[in-house]
Amino acid sequence: MDREREVSGCLNGVFLGDGFGPFSGPFTARAAGGTVELTDSDGMNAARLPLIRLEAETGSTFTLSSVTVGSRFHWERKEDQTFAGDLVLRPRGDGTLTAVNEIPLEDYLACVIASEMNDAAPPEFLKAHAILSRSWLLASLDRKQSSGKTAAVRAGDTPGTFIRWYDREDHDLFDVCADDHCQRYQGIDRLSSQNPRRAVRDTEGLCLTFGGEICDARYSKACGGLTEDFGTAWEERDVPYLKSVPDARTPYRPIRTEEEAAGWFLSHPDAYCNTNDENLLRRILPLTDRETTDFFRWTVEYAAGELEEILREKSGLDFGALREVIPLRRGPSGRISKLKIAGSRKSVIVGKELEIRRWLSRSHLLSSAFTVRKKEEAGGFVFHGAGWGHGVGLCQIGAAVMADRGFRAAFILKHYFRGAGIQKIY
Repeated sequence: MDREREVSGCLNGVFLGDGFGPFSGPFTARAAGGTVELTDSDGMNAARLPLIRLEAETGSTFTLSSVTVGSRFHWERKEDQTFAGDLVLRPRGDGTLTAVNEIPLEDYLACVIASEMNDAAPPEFLKAHAILSRSWLLASLDRKQSSGKTAAVRAGDTPGTFIRWYDREDHDLFDVCADDHCQRYQGIDRLSSQNPRRAVRDTEGLCLTFGGEICDARYSKACGGLTEDFGTAWEERDVPYLKSVPDARTPYRPIRTEEEAAGWFLSHPDAYCNTNDENLLRRILPLTDRETTDFFRWTVEYAAGELEEILREKSGLDFGALREVIPLRRGPSGRISKLKIAGSRKSVIVGKELEIRRWLSRSHLLSSAFTVRKKEEAGGFVFHGAGWGHGVGLCQIGAAVMADRGFRAAFILKHYFRGAGIQKIY
């Protein structure tokens, strides 16, 4: 939890502070003049320090109240979450504080797998996800350490053009966040079985590698039949193992024209992530993700004036009467990386993939793989789209379907990350 005015919860067991404790039970933490003030359930001051570290005794856990899940996405909500490991409370200079969970890497991974997907998913899929998530984490930490970058947004804005993508090196007081911006990490309550821990243990130290380096292994929920190139969502550079591949045995061609995009989004090709098997989806998807049913192909309609209102709210720009929404550049999966929005008062170009999705919805469009049709008589716009997420790297639903059909973890990973190997790092 970052930049909070107050953090509250409960220490379930015994915790020791630096110079105080043992401490247990309900607590509240607030930023106070460059320090953190920790109080118990009776409002009694337990500690006031520049940094508070609460070290868990064996078997102790802690619960945080009102943790945001799915920040700025359509499934956003708050929930209480319980964690193993230590709790660190640090103040920021703006009068807020940050709550950080310190936990061994392999224990973290088990919670990630159970948060990203259901822990009842096929074992080979859970193994694949363990290798995938471990690779992403280690590559991210290495990149952050070597670059020293802390920018949250990379922008190429010029007059009339807004080109933005969002990096993962902006977390200054902690390694990774606990939400979809990095990897979902929703605590130990998601571990309803031993399956995630077993998957992590069976793959201990295994990572995807390419050219002697750990792969920056990206993934999204459903690619829509074709995965996407890295540069469509992030900076313009070639990542050999993050190139578009068919999410199927059939070798589908990349999308090259607007006519091909329209045909692709209105079709239902044979693809691993093209499934509506409710029993399988119940096994592989966490409850919040099962609320999103039309992830392979989807339609969004806006009434007259509705999209103009959303654009004013999300972009801060007044386009006037919206005339056209024109894709200028697409990736091989059909995802748009550059879009022209033309109105009676203003016309601008926006990118990349995530920024487009944010501008055109009150939360997010499921993806930027869409075509737009203007409803001439009634007014408004209709979007026909494909997939859920940026589409780069592994397709989670597709990979889970592959595992359910008997494919092994190594085969699944090498299907999505072409040319990559699997190497034991430790």
